[in-house]
Amino acid sequence: MKMIRNGKIRMKILTMASLLYLVTLSVVSAEGTTIDTSDNVAMTFWIATALMLASTVFFVLERQNVSDKWKTSMTVAALVTGVAWYHYTYMRDHWVNTAAANGGVGDSPLVLRYVDWLITVPLQVSEFYLILAAVGVASAALFFRLFGASIIMLVSGFIGESGIIGGSAWMWFAIGMVAWLYIIYEIWAGDAKNKVSETSEGTQFAFKAMAFILTVGWAIYPIGYVMGQNADFGGADGLNILYNLADAVNKTAFGLMVWYAATMDTKAEKAAAEN
Repeated sequence: MKMIRNGKIRMKILTMASLLYLVTLSVVSAEGTTIDTSDNVAMTFWIATALMLASTVFFVLERQNVSDKWKTSMTVAALVTGVAWYHYTYMRDHWVNTAAANGGVGDSPLVLRYVDWLITVPLQVSEFYLILAAVGVASAALFFRLFGASIIMLVSGFIGESGIIGGSAWMWFAIGMVAWLYIIYEIWAGDAKNKVSETSEGTQFAFKAMAFILTVGWAIYPIGYVMGQNADFGGADGLNILYNLADAVNKTAFGLMVWYAATMDTKAEKAAAEN
């Protein structure tokens, strides 16, 4: 009976994934979009798009293999890469089409990128809360502090890069950096750090790996911001290559760490139940 039930669940998930693909097929199709083999920026857009889609499918399928308390975390991991995949299909075409129209000079999809980050980055930050909540050691206050800091970081970054509001781009950069450093503090030395010490070995490993990604992997984004402000450091081309590869690696790796914690904790529960 259990095998039959699991088979039905798997079929439902595959059916939903197939329907989602069919619904979005016309939207995300690359038909009519030709990539220039010398356009390294366009290549990184394609790499990021493919990796995000593959990661989304993996997280959706693996969700059924973890215990119920981890399913929300796995859903959020799939949402992060799924939303990013959706936006990257537009950013990819935006870059290629503008490059074709402007003699090989692509237009950076700034608004689309920040729309993506405004959704995915708070979701990523909330994963720290969710994996702690899955093992019963999280607090709502932690969630709101991390979520609020991520919003401040993103909004200030967008204002600085777009220039839609007065003030120095470096002033907004500094505000975003303060918010990011606060998140780092909360993860490495604050309440989140104290809570994770009460969890299982697998959860602690995943939490520390996610904290490492947030600290080292996310450092690429302020570097990209600086590159975008100075043409001598690569300008729009260098900024987009850096952002694309960082998104592809960071978002996927973040989700994989959630999957690892969920898998290890689920295995430990099953082993304890059998003994």
